[in-house]
Amino acid sequence: MTASAELLRSFARTRASLDGEEVTYWWSGDVYSWAPDEPYQRVFGFEGLNVARLVQTPEGSPDTYHLLTREAAFYLDPVTREVLEAWQDLPVVHIWNDPANQKWRPFPIPTTDLGEKISFNLEIPLAYPSPLPVAQYPAHSADDTYKALELFQFFADRADLAGPAPSVPATMSWMRMSPWLPWMARGQRPGGLTYHCRGRKLDSYAEVPERTRAYIADHNPKFAQAPETWSEPNETSWTYFRKLNPPQ
Repeated sequence: MTASAELLRSFARTRASLDGEEVTYWWSGDVYSWAPDEPYQRVFGFEGLNVARLVQTPEGSPDTYHLLTREAAFYLDPVTREVLEAWQDLPVVHIWNDPANQKWRPFPIPTTDLGEKISFNLEIPLAYPSPLPVAQYPAHSADDTYKALELFQFFADRADLAGPAPSVPATMSWMRMSPWLPWMARGQRPGGLTYHCRGRKLDSYAEVPERTRAYIADHNPKFAQAPETWSEPNETSWTYFRKLNPPQ
């Protein structure tokens, strides 16, 4: 096995499980607004989860995988931490991304040696045509190009990675810089949002906080499981908003 394939295998055991068992990551944090000549402000709490299943690609290569996932996340009152249904008299659109899949091949995953722990560091700049063109969504779109930056860190114990288990315990951090959310109706106003979250790999979906499990059961119960098969394209907050609000 090449060094890059072995590195991907270690990351796969951290992010998911080599035996195809479902893995749930849960995270919690906050969302901050930023804009020229305005102070940074914590506008939302934030809590979410991702349920994933790792499978080898249909070609059967031992070094390539499909990560099949769904993810749900919820905007919270920044003080009470209750799930918001409205913000400034606007309906809140929570995150229901189905699917949120990935294709993995060996690549030089950046890592940091932290002594007893290893950090896998993923920096993902995004820039592509927005699903919400300004001409069609003048009140909900910042630009015809969607631009964001996603920053992930996954932490695992070196000793666990040296062992044979298909899945190892892990914690994670996540930051995102993005435009205003479409449902915030900020149009092309300068500024945007910064997400700052941390979380961990759970032993099972049952460890997700009861309030969050109940919300998913009431609103979209399929998000308690990972997808069974590959599908595309991926859902995002922007494509989901377009589905809820088709262009006229």
